[in-house]
Amino acid sequence: MISPFKQRWTNRDKSFNEEDARRVKQPHNNPLVIMLTIKGFNTKRILVDNDSSADIIYLPAFQQLKLRLCPFDSPLVSFSGDMVYPKGIVTLTVTVGTYPRQLTRQLDFLVVDCPPSYNVIIGRPTLNRWKSATSTYCLKVKFPIENDVGEVKGDQVLARECYQAVLAAKENHTWVIKEKEEYKVEALETVELVKGEATKTTRIGTMLSPRMRTRLVQFLKENLDVFARSHEDMLGISLEVIQHKLNVDLERKPVQQRRRVFVPERNQAITYEVNKLLSASFIREVYYPDWVMSFELKNAGATYQRLVNKVFNKQIGRNMEVYVDDMLLKSKEELGHLDDLKETFATLREYQMKLNPSKCVFSVASGKFLGFMVSQRGI
Repeated sequence: MISPFKQRWTNRDKSFNEEDARRVKQPHNNPLVIMLTIKGFNTKRILVDNDSSADIIYLPAFQQLKLRLCPFDSPLVSFSGDMVYPKGIVTLTVTVGTYPRQLTRQLDFLVVDCPPSYNVIIGRPTLNRWKSATSTYCLKVKFPIENDVGEVKGDQVLARECYQAVLAAKENHTWVIKEKEEYKVEALETVELVKGEATKTTRIGTMLSPRMRTRLVQFLKENLDVFARSHEDMLGISLEVIQHKLNVDLERKPVQQRRRVFVPERNQAITYEVNKLLSASFIREVYYPDWVMSFELKNAGATYQRLVNKVFNKQIGRNMEVYVDDMLLKSKEELGHLDDLKETFATLREYQMKLNPSKCVFSVASGKFLGFMVSQRGI
């Protein structure tokens, strides 16, 4: 017996013509955005993506269904090499098309917690199961049903709204799945290093696996001594490691600059910052017979670069890049990143160097370094 699907689903049925595109405003480059009935609810903002290897429902849409999740451990990988770990997997009843030319199937969706421009992404698994044909020019999906062909039309107005939302996500530097052209800065999560102390926090990436996130946070909490919240927490680098020297002629009298006058608010801020540097011995007062001069080290940057080159000599070029006080620790594998962090923290502790946790970002798949985007694919 011949299946009616095979008998009726012909090449002619799969084709599209100008009649299919009659109500579509041309020319256009709009994505194919449709509406489906999911678990009895009419669900809009559904992107049909032939390039996606998974069917995805975003967390805000899933939460409205009030269903339980099954665990799912494998990551999703974007074209830029970034990874996101789904919250879980769920099986949903989905109906495509309108009565009587409609199709109902049980479909598996990965639940993803990312800033969504869409509610759902229909990828190759479902499109293949529907035995469907798609046309982005006509903004339409066709699929075989018993003795007939069903179809669902795209919503061009809604497609443009979703596209504008994607552009807004790019401007806000949020991570968007399936963007081929540009790199994005990963969204960040703030974590407390000391429970109940909101000032002692740092930031980590949001695309870590649950296991890696737990291990990373625990590692950071166990190494609080490497962090400094103020200048007073910094012990200073041993003079045996490196010294900063001023090349001056001791026989010449220094030139005294004319005292500048600032508005009270600015003068107060300057005094506060100078006192912090004085208390940490970053600058000092030099006394002469008839006056006092406060100064800072104008060429300290070059000395600091020599310092980090010496301190991180075994890591630079292997798993670290350093430019003055901008440090990038790079790892090929997620779990191997903890070993690289342990090596770096051991070096920091050995030379009494400190990190400012509020300026640190740990374990991101991509980000900016010295104005360049860096990811697993390179710079």
